[in-house]
Amino acid sequence: MRTAERLYAERGFANVSVRQISEAAGQRNNSAVQYHFESRDKLIETILSSHTRLVEKHRIVRVEALRERETVSLEEHYGCLILPNVENHIEAGTPTWCARFLAQALVEPALRDYVLQDHLDTPSLRLLDEIGAIRRDGIRPELRARHGTMVRQLSVHAFAELEYDLANGRIDPATAEESWRVLGQDLIKALCGLTNGLLGPL
Repeated sequence: MRTAERLYAERGFANVSVRQISEAAGQRNNSAVQYHFESRDKLIETILSSHTRLVEKHRIVRVEALRERETVSLEEHYGCLILPNVENHIEAGTPTWCARFLAQALVEPALRDYVLQDHLDTPSLRLLDEIGAIRRDGIRPELRARHGTMVRQLSVHAFAELEYDLANGRIDPATAEESWRVLGQDLIKALCGLTNGLLGPL
């Protein structure tokens, strides 16, 4: 799976064949991927689900800690959204490919709906939606949807850009942990500004 993740992240889905994955993984049998995962789409879905599980273990702890709070600030809300991804990248080390893989999947028509369902329909995000700082009352549905799209695009592509820079030496890998933590805090500030600007003070 790691080989497939790397190739898809670096080249895109249209430019990677099952044969190339097998060869890069050192498999002589080109049907090995299909044997283990049934199809290319199943392989991709398995990789996406593994990412979701890794992030979820960090996020659920943060969200549960806010459950008994009377109020949750916007910064805390976005901390629950962003910082679990930061911790996952730090744990994984450098290089990683998961952020670029996710960015590729989100613009792949055949995968987009699966990605959104897999990443948004988790226990932690459902709970955060219930107790978090973003209220929906009085906000037009189309504006809520646009806000969600902006949050998603900014977050996913900011992570993908830093991942690329670390993997390609544009940023010193020795500073990876600090770089991820700084990005996390910058994203929280940016998302708070976006939310206040688009939806008004919450």
